[in-house]
Amino acid sequence: MAEIVSLAEAVERAVHDGDAVAMEGFTHLIPFAAGHEVIRQRRRDLTLIRMTPDLIYDQLIGAGCARKLIFSWGGNPGVGSLHRFRDAVEHSWPVPLEIEEHSHAGMANRYVAGASGLPFAVLRGYNGTGLETLTGVLGGDRGGRPSPRGVRGDGSPREGRSQQSDGAAPTIKPITCPFTGETLTAVSAIRPDVAVIHAQRADRSGNVQLWGITGVQKEAVLASRRSVVTVEEIVDDLDPRPGAVVLPSWTVRFVAPAPGGAHPSYALGYSARDNDYYVAWDAIARERATFTRWLDEQVYAVPAGQL
Repeated sequence: MAEIVSLAEAVERAVHDGDAVAMEGFTHLIPFAAGHEVIRQRRRDLTLIRMTPDLIYDQLIGAGCARKLIFSWGGNPGVGSLHRFRDAVEHSWPVPLEIEEHSHAGMANRYVAGASGLPFAVLRGYNGTGLETLTGVLGGDRGGRPSPRGVRGDGSPREGRSQQSDGAAPTIKPITCPFTGETLTAVSAIRPDVAVIHAQRADRSGNVQLWGITGVQKEAVLASRRSVVTVEEIVDDLDPRPGAVVLPSWTVRFVAPAPGGAHPSYALGYSARDNDYYVAWDAIARERATFTRWLDEQVYAVPAGQL
């Protein structure tokens, strides 16, 4: 059952060094406040998972939190490149970054498989793409050096460790349909250590409600061993909303009030997207010095919960 705690406590208890962490939210309800708290608590060696890593992962990568990124598209939407992501891949700054690339459909199906308790998903879309040859590409000069954190505490492999880099199974493989003989592609289930999402609200029992563009937040939470959900507000009752997703309290580990916690993205019914922030980020992130100054002034110097 969900516990309602502060954001700082939720991150401290749920996110650990070496974890596989999925922060989801497509354009809308991106959990920036939680991402900043992970940076503030100086988590390291994370495998970051996200269908569309944009500013939130540019910030985490630039802060040195990540050792690997599993993704399907990366960029500053409508603006350009993610400069901290690019610097990590090309120059290993601040640390080398391993990348594993999938399609949107592949990532979504991997989450569904994880949420369903299945070992893999099957799709046609990878045929002829060559993506299976790119699994485990290493950024910078890491040169295939094995990770010191290839397994969980219980001995099971951590999410995303590829055969090419440190001995775990590949995540994309051809498979023959037992009914038609057609060659399809199997993608391994995503089972993060922790999912982090933002939602509009939760009730006092920890039931979470979100609506609008919902992406794969539900699947990410159901696929994960632990979850942190930041919300705009805690309410007595969750009144029905058209198309809303409700995550029952038993599916969620921690709920943390964080009004404005999706900024500079938005929370439908609560806030608007800050387009100017996305434009300004290009200049902030382009150089290491300006990014480091932003990190010191806007993250490390800001108390948890103050946005």
